Amino acid sequence: MVQKFQSPVRVYKYPFELVMKAYERRFPTCPQMPIVLDCEVIKDESLEDGAKRNTSRRCKLAVDAPYIFKKLIGVDHVYFLQHNFLDMANRTLSIEAVNESFSSRIEIFERCRYYAHPDNSEWTCFDQSATLDIKNFFGFEHSMEKMGMKQYTQTTLKGKEIIEFFIGQLREEGVTHVERWTSPSDAAKSPTLDQASDQQHSILLDGDFIARSLGQLSPMQESKLLELRKMLDGVDDLERVPSYQTILRFLAARDWHVSQAYAMLCDSLRWRREHRIDALLAEYSKPAVVVEHFPGGWHHLDKDGRPVYILRLGHMDVKGLLKSLGMDGLLRLALHICEEGIQKINESAERLEKPVLNWSLLVDLEGLSMRHLWRPGIKALLNIIETVERNYPETMGRVLVVRAPRVFPIAWTIVSAFIDEHTRSKFLFYGPDCAHMKDGLAQYLDEEIVPDFLGGPCKTMIHEGGLVPKTLYKMNSLEDHDDEAAAELPTTAAAQALVPGKRLSANQQHDHRNLYKSVDLKAGFAHELLIRNEDPKSVLTWDFDVMRNDLHFTLYRVTQELPEKNDSAVSYFDLQDFVEGVNYFREEPTLICRHKESVQGSHVMHHNDSYLMHWFSPSGAQLNVFYEVLSSANYKGSMTSLQSAFSSNSSAASSVQSR
Repeated sequence: MVQKFQSPVRVYKYPFELVMKAYERRFPTCPQMPIVLDCEVIKDESLEDGAKRNTSRRCKLAVDAPYIFKKLIGVDHVYFLQHNFLDMANRTLSIEAVNESFSSRIEIFERCRYYAHPDNSEWTCFDQSATLDIKNFFGFEHSMEKMGMKQYTQTTLKGKEIIEFFIGQLREEGVTHVERWTSPSDAAKSPTLDQASDQQHSILLDGDFIARSLGQLSPMQESKLLELRKMLDGVDDLERVPSYQTILRFLAARDWHVSQAYAMLCDSLRWRREHRIDALLAEYSKPAVVVEHFPGGWHHLDKDGRPVYILRLGHMDVKGLLKSLGMDGLLRLALHICEEGIQKINESAERLEKPVLNWSLLVDLEGLSMRHLWRPGIKALLNIIETVERNYPETMGRVLVVRAPRVFPIAWTIVSAFIDEHTRSKFLFYGPDCAHMKDGLAQYLDEEIVPDFLGGPCKTMIHEGGLVPKTLYKMNSLEDHDDEAAAELPTTAAAQALVPGKRLSANQQHDHRNLYKSVDLKAGFAHELLIRNEDPKSVLTWDFDVMRNDLHFTLYRVTQELPEKNDSAVSYFDLQDFVEGVNYFREEPTLICRHKESVQGSHVMHHNDSYLMHWFSPSGAQLNVFYEVLSSANYKGSMTSLQSAFSSNSSAASSVQSR
């Protein structure tokens, strides 16, 4: 369990230098905080002629817990490490503290900051935040969480009192003013950018380089960046040391855990070498099918200077592209886009002379239907997501999803499970009027670059997409759909069962094939599946292939209790008291499903009733059926009833009908 704490910004109506003099009196102990038993200075260094001072302390704290709890854990005090980074020139003090005791069971990280008030240089601001991650604490995780919250609240309230107390003490001693720090006239200048790159990594990076290339970093983040950079010096057969921007991205992706970021980065560097990724921009040539039918491309910069990539996903012939490129070809295309993104990020940063670390993605979903959830396409998409998240972390700054149709929530439920939680938080969703609505695209895109297909004035060079001709299909790129029904991944259960980073074993693939049931229907007979729903607002999804002749499919809601059916030749509609409009209701209109069509659909089961899936064969037919219920607890978002869609097995990307 992870708890995050954040205190409001507090203001001291005293200059920064006087607050700092009062702050120093807190150590090694102060009467207002009896919990602090001692603070031992383990490092104290002055840099840049006194402009900066870095101090580390090992603090001994009394355990503020009930007597019985202290006896159970066997200690009366714990130790914390506190690192202070004072910058007198910029009038800031950054404080970061982590627990040393029980660090394998519980992680506490606190960050505080004193800084000159932005609007009144004679005042000082203070903010404070902390995270508490309790992994395993002798079975007392919940108790520790409550004590942590209580302790943090008390400490926050006491903080201002303590500073005020010591400022009053200084006043009694006649100290009411402290001169600001000024640079000595004979002080050496800061190293240049080129010199900074050649310095030993044991010192801090040049401040100008950080501000211009990396953005705002805390002193702790700077030190971890340098630590990881220095670790890379020991990597054998490293052809080229990654840039600081790349190292920063991997650190951020692993929440600033250096060892985890190091392992992830080394794996990625090995992957790049094995697949010649560094040569991809020079060697990759877009296949004709991509040039003529892939609806994506780069489009100017957003308001933050990020390059924008537009993907008109609703216009994409997923099946046609996949059959023409194959899974490896589609992945290669995605990686080429990622490499272009890195190149454009660097160009934008250089041109704007400010940090630009990622790019933005605008996804247009107009035209999206259930055919886009074609099972091999979902499998290819999950493979791309997995590869990109492993090797291009934190390169996506923002994802603007526009014109999302009713079918989108199901697609998002399937795919979002495989996207990192932090990445998911970058997704923003908009309806049809995204270009003109309040808080719409204008927040992120200048008006003159809003694409014309969204109602803006800017024409794009992005291809409209459309059907891929069969003449561009690769031989044996994918097997005929009759075989795919047994071998492909279902769009829901199988996708959610996958674990990113792992390959399916033969046994797992066999399990997925068993999710589909093959049914032979004689002329004039029906196949029925009864789903008893006890979870209102859960979502029923289905996917079936018509293998021979035509079928009629209908979804009903049943309000009476129906008996178990032992004879498949008998229909519930043969019951004498089974009357439409009385004890059963048509929830979805009857669909005529043609030979070699694949039908996918979904329906929100709002009622605590039974739902009956009914297939009728006028002239005898065969179908492969899979269905699943997505629970309301696991389903994220709201949606209306989603309608069935067709995709023909025998065409490149057949017509999609919604009713």
